[in-house]
Amino acid sequence: MSRLKDLRQRQEQIVSEARDRLDQISAATDEARAAELETQHDAAMADYDRLEKQIEREEGLARLEQRAEEQRSQRRPIPGDSEARIQTDGATPDYRHVFHRFLAGGADPGELTGEERAVLKAGVQNVESRMQTTTGGSGTAGGYTVPVELANEIIKAMKAWGPMYDEDICTVLNTGSGNQINIPTVDDTAVTAEKHTEGTPLTDDGGKDVTFGQKRLDAYVYDTEFVKFSMELAQDSIFNMETLLGSLLGERLGRIANRELTIGDGTGDPHGVVTASTLGKTAAAVAAITADELIDLIHSVDPAYRSSPKVRFMFNDTTLAAVRKLKNGTGDYLWQAGDFTNGVAPTLLGYRYSVNQAMASMATGTKPVIFGDFGKYYVRKVGAPIIGVLRERFWPDLGIAGLIRFDGELGDTAAVKHLIQA
Repeated sequence: MSRLKDLRQRQEQIVSEARDRLDQISAATDEARAAELETQHDAAMADYDRLEKQIEREEGLARLEQRAEEQRSQRRPIPGDSEARIQTDGATPDYRHVFHRFLAGGADPGELTGEERAVLKAGVQNVESRMQTTTGGSGTAGGYTVPVELANEIIKAMKAWGPMYDEDICTVLNTGSGNQINIPTVDDTAVTAEKHTEGTPLTDDGGKDVTFGQKRLDAYVYDTEFVKFSMELAQDSIFNMETLLGSLLGERLGRIANRELTIGDGTGDPHGVVTASTLGKTAAAVAAITADELIDLIHSVDPAYRSSPKVRFMFNDTTLAAVRKLKNGTGDYLWQAGDFTNGVAPTLLGYRYSVNQAMASMATGTKPVIFGDFGKYYVRKVGAPIIGVLRERFWPDLGIAGLIRFDGELGDTAAVKHLIQA
């Protein structure tokens, strides 16, 4: 914890030094000196981001160490040993150890004991649990889904690779099947009640009727292609296999899910939040943004949406680098570093933001910034990631692949607005 505290304090120091450099730039500053100070500022903020990733790794390592401590008393199985050596007390075999024997020990599902097969089937989530293959004439060869631990690691890795798959940002609908879902939509922000006059009947001319719309959520399927790894790696990595495979598969699934939920065109793919958003502000420049334009973007969204707990900005890291240098009319920076020691995240003009690398950078006609209530963007997830393992095809090495089904749609187009470059 002391190391994490030191890293956070170093971040605060970097922010202070970076701002001091920008404060030295004025109308009278020599152009070369201004360029030098901006370069130093960018380097400092890159160091800030590097420390942020290091902090995330430290926190992840702490979680792994805690898990390893919990597993320390467990006996490591001997690969290929078909005897019940995983457990010595006669108890039901542990799911992770049975899965490890199947994965790295060379055992076909048909060669596992009835008790071990039952453990595999019981340990998976409520999704399709096997993928049949035709290998060697064996009718039992196939790939069981991975332990729930690995599924959780994959989902965490997906969130790390893009904000649009995160239920803390969007509204997530988890379903067990992929049947079409119709979502009713309504924008009633411009409608008010009327003053009533005593003794007069209520108006009933239909002028205040609620106008409903409808959006549809399907279930599109995406796969990782195969991730191949060596038999030796599988055998030697039992205590961190979930983290290893979770990172590999989660990165691939996370990239495609985040990209489609961000810029998907809605035709045979999810309707991405940028594509579905409406115009809030047109920038004057083709590759730059001003503080006033960001303020105008905020106020293009109705105050009813700006009070939502899920309201935020979204842009890529290149745009964030430019935004960090902006000041308002009184000379205050728009970007505030926050206070991580007290759980306060960085903000922009008082609002949180998410960095989304699937968004476009500032260039002619692009939409580099969106703002609004992301709770109005619906992400439909069908079950959990489905994982299959193949050994025969890549023998003696192994291959593992993942599938996910999802869709996305902006339920209320007035809730999220974009800034477009000139």
